[in-house]
Amino acid sequence: MIKKLMNKKSNRRDDGFTLIEMLLVLLVISVLIILIIPNIAAQSANVQDTGCDAQVKMVQSQIQAYTLNEGSAPSSVSALVPDYLTNDQVTCANGTGIVIVNGQAAKSE
Repeated sequence: MIKKLMNKKSNRRDDGFTLIEMLLVLLVISVLIILIIPNIAAQSANVQDTGCDAQVKMVQSQIQAYTLNEGSAPSSVSALVPDYLTNDQVTCANGTGIVIVNGQAAKSE
């Protein structure tokens, strides 16, 4: 009888993961997340800067349209509102303002 019990234990099949295996998987996932998150944040800043550059070019085209219609360049971005731009188009999504310097659109520093 004792031999039968011992044989049952030795023939038992272990189908689950061990604690060590689970901890290793969590460790690998954590390291990957730590490596990926800074890259995502940097890409987000680059996207916002690219969007702001595109908005400055759009304001520049509106400055040219204003100059053609009025005969002179506008003195400030507010002169372009509401006929050429809306109020939300005079600032970038990241909060950077757009100014006119010597008849050219530029990001405010």
